[in-house]
Amino acid sequence: MNPIEQFGQWIREANTIAVLTGAGMSTESGIPDFRSENGIYAQEERVEYYLSEHYYQKNPVDFWRRFKRMFSLKLMGDFAPNAGHRFLRWLEDIGKTVVILTQNIDGLHTKAGNTNVIELHGTLQTATCPSCGKTYDLAFVNRTDVPCCGECGTILKPDVVLFGGLVPHIEEAFARAAESDLLLAMGTSLEVAPVNQIPFYVAAESPATRKVLINKTATRMDGMFDLIIYGGIGETVAAVRERLEQK
Repeated sequence: MNPIEQFGQWIREANTIAVLTGAGMSTESGIPDFRSENGIYAQEERVEYYLSEHYYQKNPVDFWRRFKRMFSLKLMGDFAPNAGHRFLRWLEDIGKTVVILTQNIDGLHTKAGNTNVIELHGTLQTATCPSCGKTYDLAFVNRTDVPCCGECGTILKPDVVLFGGLVPHIEEAFARAAESDLLLAMGTSLEVAPVNQIPFYVAAESPATRKVLINKTATRMDGMFDLIIYGGIGETVAAVRERLEQK
């Protein structure tokens, strides 16, 4: 059985599917990733320093200047879900229970219509005042170079997990992954802890859960998966959907 057929059969047999997604999930929407040769790491210097909790506290004005440039924040509201996002929504439409465990901060899984999305690294769609707790949307954040709270004047903080920050919902993500019949890792290099430990946890706690990796390149975690498909997400899911709709 070829990998596409195998993948399709496992989807057909699964009731609950957990999907771990990384930056490669959104590159087909035009959003740059971090670690490819054209990604943010290649274009910017000292990314982990300038996008850190420490640097936000030290120099919030320059932090925002760099943050907006790196994430093309003026364009973020214009990006749309791609075929990969729509495929995950379609899995819900055909009756699968799907939980998205995403490292992405672009909000595209929610835009695509998935109903159970855990944003492990937060979201670019909002920012919150660290002083009074008021939250503002992306349109407000984009009005000025350095967004400040309309209530108290404090410089806002983006609702993303910065380097050195805590990852919310991580325990829930581990638990939901282990409860699934099928774990899909899509478009992730599996380099960032603690999220990259999810496949290990699933293998230990739920050995019957099948694990599939879809990525353009090999990762250090390939050995944790039962099936690996090297290729673009859009073309892969199109082929799988065609198989599923034939039967």
